[in-house]
Amino acid sequence: MTITKPLITVHPDELKFQFELDKQSYCDLKVVNNTEHHVAFKVKTTSPKKYFVRPNTGVIQPWDACVIRVTSQAQRDYPPDMQCKDKFLLQSTIVPPHTDLDELPQDAFNKDSGKVIEECKLRVVYTLANRNSGDGSFASSNENADYNSNPTLQSLKEERDSAVRQTQQLQQELELLKRRRYPKSSGFSFRFALLAALIGIMVGFLLNLSLSSPSTE
Repeated sequence: MTITKPLITVHPDELKFQFELDKQSYCDLKVVNNTEHHVAFKVKTTSPKKYFVRPNTGVIQPWDACVIRVTSQAQRDYPPDMQCKDKFLLQSTIVPPHTDLDELPQDAFNKDSGKVIEECKLRVVYTLANRNSGDGSFASSNENADYNSNPTLQSLKEERDSAVRQTQQLQQELELLKRRRYPKSSGFSFRFALLAALIGIMVGFLLNLSLSSPSTE
C-alpha cells in the first residue's frame, strides 16, 4: 500500500499562544485526515508539564477531521526575548477500520515495529496580549490594572510629582540667593518662600487626597 500524500494535514502549522503573565492561554489545531483510511495520531511535546493536550491521542475517520486544544499553563515571568524553545511532535499512522482508541496497541507509534509513522513538527510562538506603549517595555499585569482601573488616582500622582519637583527647584533657587546675598534680594526671597509654602500646602492636600482614594486591589 503506497501513500502518495501526507496522511494528515495540520492547521495552523505552528502553535501561537497569546502570552500574558499569570494567565493560561490556548491554541487549537485542526487535524485533517487526507486518506480513505482510519488514521491514528498522538501528540508529544518537549515540555509535558507545561501543556495540557486534549485529546493527545485519537483515531480520525476517513476524510474527517478533529480539533486538538493545547493549553499553556500560566507563567510568572516573561521568557527571554519572548522566544519559546518548546516543540511539539504529531505522529500519525494508518490503523485497521473501526479501530477504537482503547484498542490501539502500545507500539502503535513505535517506528521499530515496522509501521509507517509520519511525523509533523510544530514550534511554539508567543504573541503579546498587553504592551506598555510608552517605552516599549513590558508592564506587569498589576501595574496595568492599577493604571487602567483608577485614572483619577494616576492623575493625582502626576500632579503631586510635578508639585514636588517645582518645590525642589524653588528651594534650590532660594539657597542660591542666600549664598549670593544680594542687597535687594530680600523681597524676592520672601516671594519665593511664600510661593514654596503654597506649593507645599498643595502637595500635602494631594497626598491626603490620594491616600483617601479607594484601593484598586
